[in-house]
Amino acid sequence: MPEKTVRTTMLFDFFGEMLTEKQRAYFDLYYNEDFSLAEVAENYGVSRQCVYDTLSRAGAVLDELEEKTGAVGRFENLRGGLARAQELAERLAELSPSGEAGSAARTLVRALGELKGQVM
Repeated sequence: MPEKTVRTTMLFDFFGEMLTEKQRAYFDLYYNEDFSLAEVAENYGVSRQCVYDTLSRAGAVLDELEEKTGAVGRFENLRGGLARAQELAERLAELSPSGEAGSAARTLVRALGELKGQVM
């Protein structure tokens, strides 16, 4: 999946409720269900240009909300930080296979894995 599409769907996950019902419906079919513009248009009895314009406006709203809040950027930073912390904890557990430090490291690895699973 192209990076722009991934980013757009992530913006939708964060801010989709701020879009109109029509924007959400078109977005879902086009991005999540992989419909073409023509297929979305056919489903709703509108022109391809109408679908394109609606998706463009929705994208502009999503971009503006991200620009104002930075929520997706912060989420991506958090996700990257958690992954890095888990890698470091796993390395620590490898370096201390036994004893209290090793036990604490393994506990940390599990806790970070659970947290990472909740966030991702």
